[in-house]
Amino acid sequence: MQAVLGIVEKLEQGKRAYLFLLLIGLLFFLPGLSQMPPTDRDESRFAQATKQMLETGNYVDIRFQEVPRYKKPIGIYWLQAAAVKLADQPLDVVWPYRIPSSLGALATVLLTCFFGRRFFNRRTGLLAGLLVASCLLLGVEARLAKTDAALLATIVTMQGALGLLYLERHEWHKGRWPLVLLFWIACGAGVLIKGPLPPVIALATILTLALADRQLKLIRTISPLPGLLLLTAIVLPWFVAIQNATGGAFMQKAFYGDFLPKLLAGQESHGAPPGYYLLLFPVLFWPGSLLVVRYLPNLWQRRSEDAVRFLFA
Repeated sequence: MQAVLGIVEKLEQGKRAYLFLLLIGLLFFLPGLSQMPPTDRDESRFAQATKQMLETGNYVDIRFQEVPRYKKPIGIYWLQAAAVKLADQPLDVVWPYRIPSSLGALATVLLTCFFGRRFFNRRTGLLAGLLVASCLLLGVEARLAKTDAALLATIVTMQGALGLLYLERHEWHKGRWPLVLLFWIACGAGVLIKGPLPPVIALATILTLALADRQLKLIRTISPLPGLLLLTAIVLPWFVAIQNATGGAFMQKAFYGDFLPKLLAGQESHGAPPGYYLLLFPVLFWPGSLLVVRYLPNLWQRRSEDAVRFLFA
């Protein structure tokens, strides 16, 4: 045990924690990346739509064979197209399309460590990053050419910046502006990947904290007016371009045909009763879920601490 603690103490220092987590992430996420055939129907559709973008040179409109694919915004297709070009592989080779997911998973691990260190201490950040790296579900998504792993990296960045702003909400200083910019840029990047989901998550967190704290200071802290202008500047150019290219069909199909039905009911055989994901949590977040079950009562007792309070929200 003393030897293990000694190794952990050495890894906590400086850049060693990030290098260690990077190596662990590569060990967990890379095996099978290039050998696995397409294993998910959505992966095949995303990769095919990106392939057609590269073939036609049309990086605004999204099409799957001859059919418009107006389900998700452009972000993931741009990332996949860039990865395929950099990999310099034939367009029908699938693994380059998975690179954004693998990079998103690696970024998620490193960002979890970074924010864990800022929220608590070096050891907590290291262990949190290690648990996320070993998460079963993230290991699966890191090998699929889909939106989820890349989206997760943007949401961890957004929520991490929001958390640090929450911890500093009682003091205004110029050093806060980089966190404000990081929050809104990450939110905008997430919108380009998955639509309105990231702002919904951020808003739910902010409103939960406002109700718990009985104050609106966090809303003022994130500078909502300049932030929304920045978010609009990130998202609007492509949105206007796709609306013009499709005669308004993208918004109609993406929001009313994809996003809204998923909020109201199951879609594409993805429906499940309330509590379904909570029941799956012990398996999908294993082995981190073991610690959650063990320490949840202790964390609830510490809910008045700002960092713990934010994480519950």
